[in-house]
Amino acid sequence: MRLETEALGVRLQNPFFLASGTCGFGLELAEVVDIEALGGFVTKSVTLEPRVGNASPRVAEFKGGMLNSIGLANPGLERTKREKLPWIRDNIYRPQVLVSIAGHTVAEFFTLIEGLDSEDGFLGFEINLSCPNDAEREGELFALNPSAVAEIISGCRIRTERPIVAKLAPNDPDLSKTVQIATEEGANALTLVNTLPRALLDISDDVPELGAGNGGISGPALRPLGLDAVREARCATHLPLFGVGGVMTATTAVEYARAGAALVQMGTASFAWPRAVTEAIAGLIQWGIENRVSSWNDLVSRPPSTNASVNRLDLFDSIESSGET
Repeated sequence: MRLETEALGVRLQNPFFLASGTCGFGLELAEVVDIEALGGFVTKSVTLEPRVGNASPRVAEFKGGMLNSIGLANPGLERTKREKLPWIRDNIYRPQVLVSIAGHTVAEFFTLIEGLDSEDGFLGFEINLSCPNDAEREGELFALNPSAVAEIISGCRIRTERPIVAKLAPNDPDLSKTVQIATEEGANALTLVNTLPRALLDISDDVPELGAGNGGISGPALRPLGLDAVREARCATHLPLFGVGGVMTATTAVEYARAGAALVQMGTASFAWPRAVTEAIAGLIQWGIENRVSSWNDLVSRPPSTNASVNRLDLFDSIESSGET
């Protein structure tokens, strides 16, 4: 099975990326993961100033996945330029790298783009419009405000010729509209979805298990929302989609492809088993052999061309055939 695919103006050796916040800037996993085997990865979200992040504990497990509240801990713009990007430039060859950026205000997104755009070592930007546990920012997520999405994406677009990828939220009540806005304002791809804000309680004292209170759900529990978001977005845009949320194995990547994702990002699985992504890549090749599928691109659902009801995919069939529950 051929895993090569094209997106964002480049050829990728396979569709697997590591998601933002799960692999640092690459160096953190270099000794345990064969980074060169990946299609690419997304860095930790970079903010203008260094961030120490939210109060601990920051991670709590539950049967269906994980709740995290890291709070965008990162070294900030200047240290990223001085230390992180040079390491990527000098050590990462085949995989493609997206730098995630997160602004506290609309203007900060533009400052980050301007500060990073002239640097080497990465392909483009993932615009984090949907972090659910940014304790330093009050008010609704940028991703849930159509005018903010339009302003940020259009402003980023005029400041860089690199690809920009808009990362959207799983709890958007009008996702199709947001997708269309991001498309019209110049995004080159979309990431669907970020984590979903929720809480876990310690039954001994009814206090939230995370230091910040709420956190973001990731892992298998998020997969139905991610799949649904990709399916909805596929009907609203021609852009390539990154499917995120519960990508644990080769077969869950296939589910996202059937929903319309050209690429997938793995995150929580890497916490449970750092080599999960390389095993999923090998597993996808084997799955293709067993199911007589010649290429990844053959799996990816395309936007409906005429009648959406005729072209709609039945995900229950793909889930049943994958053996996943």
